[in-house]
Amino acid sequence: MPDATDAALSVSELNRRARQMLERGFGECWVEGEISSLARPASGHVYFTLKDDRAQVKCALFRNRARFTPALNNGDQVRLRGKVSLFEPRGDYQLIVEAVQPAGQGALLAAFERLKRQLAGEGVFANQRPLPYPPRHLAVISSPTGAAIRDVLAVLAARWPALPVTLLPVAVQGREAAPAIIRAIAIANRLAESPGSGFDAILVTRGGGSLEDLWAFNDEHLARAIFHSRLPVMAAVGHEVDVTLADFAADVRAPTPSAAAEQLVPDQRDRRRRLSELRQRLANAQQGRLEAEAQRLDHLRARLRHPGERLAQQRQRLGQLEGRLHRALEQRLTGERRHLDHLRSRLAGADPDRHLAQARRRLDALDERLHAAMPRQIEQRRANLAALVRELQAVSPLAVLGRGYAILENADGTVIKRAGDTRPGETLKARLGEGRLSVEVKRRYKR
Repeated sequence: MPDATDAALSVSELNRRARQMLERGFGECWVEGEISSLARPASGHVYFTLKDDRAQVKCALFRNRARFTPALNNGDQVRLRGKVSLFEPRGDYQLIVEAVQPAGQGALLAAFERLKRQLAGEGVFANQRPLPYPPRHLAVISSPTGAAIRDVLAVLAARWPALPVTLLPVAVQGREAAPAIIRAIAIANRLAESPGSGFDAILVTRGGGSLEDLWAFNDEHLARAIFHSRLPVMAAVGHEVDVTLADFAADVRAPTPSAAAEQLVPDQRDRRRRLSELRQRLANAQQGRLEAEAQRLDHLRARLRHPGERLAQQRQRLGQLEGRLHRALEQRLTGERRHLDHLRSRLAGADPDRHLAQARRRLDALDERLHAAMPRQIEQRRANLAALVRELQAVSPLAVLGRGYAILENADGTVIKRAGDTRPGETLKARLGEGRLSVEVKRRYKR
């Protein structure tokens, strides 16, 4: 024990050391309990007490964390992550809160996501059948004492009171809820096949609640029962933010029970207003049609004339056409006569005898010209031929040979142009002006 004469600690020093020991000893930890004595001062911080059935601890959630935390209420069961500390001015032991989540919700959310992925992979969420609008007979699966059925019936009565509704009562919370809802879906499908029931749609609904309250609607067997239902199913479970596996498996999801009733049936007041508008439009259209037909009748009456007047007009018209026909015939006959006279004059100018006489005279003249031209042409051609013969003789190799020259060829008939193209002893052929010689090369000279 410290001696009484030792220096005493101040209260602030004691609290400071206690805070440091608490913060070093615990660090961060998770604590679960119920919120009470919740306070939200103007500073934006949130203060409350976390308790269980045997103890409590003060908690502080500062503003920078509070704005990212869902709204807290007295009575909420939560899990907190925070640091154990001590508020030095008052010596209050407290928990500085870093994060808040509803108690038990983490495990349920993990199970929900696992089932959601499993059922989606199996195709349980593939239903998208349209619901009849409006249904002939609606089967409602819900609690008979809950607010959901009261909301649904109230909306249906206001919007479409003629719709027959049959309630299949079930528990909507707890362990027995999911099996009861599955049985009710089977009953509705079975009754739909029997005469007289006429079910053609199912509504599965309940009011809002916590994740634990709604957990029956996350049952995988219930989701499969909704998927396999022969009748189309609408699900309206909880509030707008609540989503369950039953919602995914249903053909149609509504955010609330009241919204489901509004989606299922039209509003009779809108239909009445529409009917009134159509009735007024029909009356206006009828009145307009009657007025238009009356005007048309007046117009036809004004155009209608006595048959005798009509016959007189046609008779006058016939006389006019007859006169036009006679004039046209006269003009046509006159034109044809003029054309015939023109053809006759052309035929007379084209007499064959006259053409034959002209042809004979032309033939005689051409015959005389031919006989006169032939001797001249022959003489001219002979003179041209003689000149060509002289030119040919002037350039003919035979004429050169006649002057004493000779053409030498080897055995192949190739003309020898140089002495170097021969060899001694080779036999050559010499072509003279008259005749040929066979000669032998004795010796070659360059010049």
